[in-house]
Amino acid sequence: MFHRIEEALEDLKQGKVVIVCDDENRENEGDFIALAEYITPETINFMITHGRGLVCVPITAGYAERLQLEPMVSHNTDSHHTAFTVSIDHVSTTTGISAHERATTIQELLNPASKGADFNRPGHIFPLIAKEGGVLRRAGHTEAAVDLAKLCGAEPAGVICEIINEDGTMARVPDLIECAKQFDIKMITIEDLIAYRRHHETLVTREVEITLPTDFGTFHAIGYSNSLDTKEHIALVKGDISTGEPVLVRVHSECLTGDVFGSHRCDCGPQLHAALAQIEREGKGVLLYMRQEGRGIGLLNKLRAYKLQEEGFDTVEANEKLGFPADLRDYGIGAQILKDLGLQSLRLLTNNPRKIAGLQGYDLEVVERVPLQMPAKEANKSYLQTKVNKLGHLLNL
Repeated sequence: MFHRIEEALEDLKQGKVVIVCDDENRENEGDFIALAEYITPETINFMITHGRGLVCVPITAGYAERLQLEPMVSHNTDSHHTAFTVSIDHVSTTTGISAHERATTIQELLNPASKGADFNRPGHIFPLIAKEGGVLRRAGHTEAAVDLAKLCGAEPAGVICEIINEDGTMARVPDLIECAKQFDIKMITIEDLIAYRRHHETLVTREVEITLPTDFGTFHAIGYSNSLDTKEHIALVKGDISTGEPVLVRVHSECLTGDVFGSHRCDCGPQLHAALAQIEREGKGVLLYMRQEGRGIGLLNKLRAYKLQEEGFDTVEANEKLGFPADLRDYGIGAQILKDLGLQSLRLLTNNPRKIAGLQGYDLEVVERVPLQMPAKEANKSYLQTKVNKLGHLLNL
């Protein structure tokens, strides 16, 4: 149904149009997208004839600054915070509305010699400022267009147009599939573009390394930052992990209440300590401590989930009632840290099959699952049973 990102990139490099769909829980729409660098009047005419939506030009903030493109409104109340600037026409155009003149405005927008005074405002081209970080920060068509342009090695700007059915309703996936077939256009999803970028780009930076003596032994601690958010992660390394042999690894998600305060609501603290002790006994291994509090929902939301559990909801139901998936964690950053450490083959300390699948999706080989089961406590028996029943954890209760 959908094409590979590589296929879409090849078409875009040839000046062709692709269809990009966002998530059904977001706008649930498809847009025609082309590279602004290769825009022609014919492409504009195709978009307005068969897309029927608004023609916009996603750009980086650098273009907006150079051309003095101010925000369309001072207070953006759009639910998705779409970053419209004031609309523009190039001064060489007449009305600015024809396909030819819209293409001219876009071409001049990309012209490095253009200045703010070269454009009339308002006009018939609607620039949109993409967020820094692209779809990894905001999963919108604006960011998708700029990301695709960058991946093609083109100027970081695109041309987009929403696809509307002939009857005036928004085209959904079944309609978009027919559109793609009719015009022989590649169709991709923003979700796949996010996965492609996570897989192909280096997002982590090794910042600092120290020796860390602990109650469990002495470890080599390495601190990492990442370009997606402000979260900082740490890897505790024991021994020589560069031999090429499978390395014992624990990927542990932060749990302040369990790791620090010894909460009985979960088994996180005992798992953390047991993993460090086991790595110390083996004399070689890695504990990767990821700042993914509450399976990714954050500390305060985890406490809110605990409150709901006190009212009778289980851990999965509580997350969902707060509007989150049962498990919001992504293992891409963790996988990149493990790769930075030179690891390829892992013996993974985990009870969670999804963690195995999550790491293997980033070309890490998990040759063995090493169980890490802690004795149940009265306060967490129900929690552990839910992890078995609803999250697929491999526990003997």
